[in-house]
Amino acid sequence: MNELPTAVAALDRGMMEGLHIGWQLYVSLGGRVVADAAGGESRPGVPMTRDTLMVWFSATKAVTSVAAAQQWQRGRFDLDDPVAAYIPEFGTKGKDAITIRHLFTHTAGIRSADVDARSPAGVVPGGTGYSPFVSPWDERLARIVQAEIEPGWVPGRRAGYHPFSGMFLLAEIVQRLDGRPFSRYVREEIFEPLGMQDCWLGMPGEVFASYGDRIGVLHLTRPGRQPFPFPRVDTEEGCAACVPGGAGRGPMRELGRLYEAMLGKGARDGVRLLDPPAAEAMVARHRVGMHDQTFGVVIDWGLGFIIDSVNYGRHCSPRTFGHGGGQSSVAFADPEHQLAVALVMNGLPGPAVHYKRLSEITDKIYEDLALASAGDAGRDHPVPTSGFQ
Repeated sequence: MNELPTAVAALDRGMMEGLHIGWQLYVSLGGRVVADAAGGESRPGVPMTRDTLMVWFSATKAVTSVAAAQQWQRGRFDLDDPVAAYIPEFGTKGKDAITIRHLFTHTAGIRSADVDARSPAGVVPGGTGYSPFVSPWDERLARIVQAEIEPGWVPGRRAGYHPFSGMFLLAEIVQRLDGRPFSRYVREEIFEPLGMQDCWLGMPGEVFASYGDRIGVLHLTRPGRQPFPFPRVDTEEGCAACVPGGAGRGPMRELGRLYEAMLGKGARDGVRLLDPPAAEAMVARHRVGMHDQTFGVVIDWGLGFIIDSVNYGRHCSPRTFGHGGGQSSVAFADPEHQLAVALVMNGLPGPAVHYKRLSEITDKIYEDLALASAGDAGRDHPVPTSGFQ
């Protein structure tokens, strides 16, 4: 099924240009599926299909945010409670003023608490030793607990995208309040109810083995070099790691269901994840007009969702919400058009090339659906000048 001919043509052209070796695209409009397609390869010699499981990187943050919001709506915490009220050992070295709202909005001031300085953002090849993608949960928590708040940072007064630490703390709070491991919580409270049966945030070894070649292998696609696998992420070890800020995986057609639920004010096909007030609060602006010191531009934020971003193209409405993932994926919903999009490209070509590629594809989605015309200039969005996304 595909009603997006020029968007798909742009994805295929990206393969010819060496930007990615394969792709998946899922789009629904008003609850009707208009594209559920895949092309190219998931790994050399293995076709990409609609059912291939691809890593989402930071698009995972939407899932973790919804999980935390479920606890909020159940009255287990208030947004302005100190994180240390739920993780007492966290409240040292100036971190006692950090609240749960600061974690959601990336204003806490502990951006590098759980990354390795030898490998920027903890994910770029070349680092050694510790990695938030494969290191044990308790080790990651210990690093965050021992970290100091950034010099001169007043929580809530400055903003900067936190690659891993903020979402990790939200997940730790969910674990402590609920009692289940976070990987199990997400499966039982989000993925399984929505029919996202092939989505995981921490995959058991026997499940990894059963999927075989259905596990996609994300590739780095650098100019002048042959594509090569992103280190460690798509191995059994990498798939087993529960990384709330960046290691969810599954078919994009299933991730799209989460955004359809958010468009439905927390419900999809009779399954309710969130009550309408909580769902609407998540995608309202909680951080407005603040310069993001990680990305180098002004970006607005909801509770875990990025609002009206360059990732969603020139034609998105100002209320569009979602999240991108590491130069390879994006998922978003545009409530003005009741549009849900989930896209992954199997190739990290570098940030400048990625943003150009993504802008072309998202623009063409709107144009193919007659939500905008090809001659419509739309609205420009600031393009990040730094950061891994």
